[in-house]
Amino acid sequence: MAKIHSSAIVSSDAKIGEAVEIGPYAIVEGDVEIGAGSKLEAHAVLKDGARIGKSVTVGNFAVVAGLPQDLSFDSSTRTFAKVGDGTTLREGVTINRATKEGGFTLVGESCFVMAAAHVGHDSVVGNNVVIGNASLLGGHVSVGDRAFLGGCSGIHQFCRIGESVMFGGQSTATMDVAPFTIFAERNALFGLNLVGLRRRGFSKDAIAELQRCYRKVFMGTGNMRILASELLERSEALSSESIRFLEFFAGGKRGFATPNRSVK
Repeated sequence: MAKIHSSAIVSSDAKIGEAVEIGPYAIVEGDVEIGAGSKLEAHAVLKDGARIGKSVTVGNFAVVAGLPQDLSFDSSTRTFAKVGDGTTLREGVTINRATKEGGFTLVGESCFVMAAAHVGHDSVVGNNVVIGNASLLGGHVSVGDRAFLGGCSGIHQFCRIGESVMFGGQSTATMDVAPFTIFAERNALFGLNLVGLRRRGFSKDAIAELQRCYRKVFMGTGNMRILASELLERSEALSSESIRFLEFFAGGKRGFATPNRSVK
């Protein structure tokens, strides 16, 4: 049975799972689903279109499924914002719902989204992602699994952040950021995220191969998309990590962050 504080405003149409806790002054609108074991802290707001997984914490004053910050959006369009199992949203987090009929803004499983962070409409955040305090994700941003975004990060709309990227605090991305890299300042890479790769259990051989791919794509002569494509075509025994790194360059429309030339 759900535990709902007497001051909370909860629509009778909302679908609420077992052992859900809804705190003081929280608001749950009608087109909302909350998975078992989730908790809404005081003043949390779940608006129409919120889809909350199991064992999710929605912190004080967080708002899930608010209207997209898109001047062309028709508020009668039925869209959603989904938060995966085991994710924590801290105080004041905002996650806007998608813009196209039936579409989803997605935050994956086991993520930790710190205070005052914003996830814009139609964005897709992978699993095990950490988003630092006051970080801002524009609309249609994608963030790969196990990425770490430092506090006050800013990501331009439509940018892609690859898996296991370490994103420095107060950094700004207006271009795509390749997987497994360290990113800081404005559109600058600082090599591979070696500490993160080792913590994930990548072998020495896999890391060495990624380093070779990194150098050939970023330090080579020519178009990065073409260089990455040629490496994929020539190498039949690449690790799955290197393949994912190289395949990243086939997508996107905003170009790619490149190495800071002071770092070799």
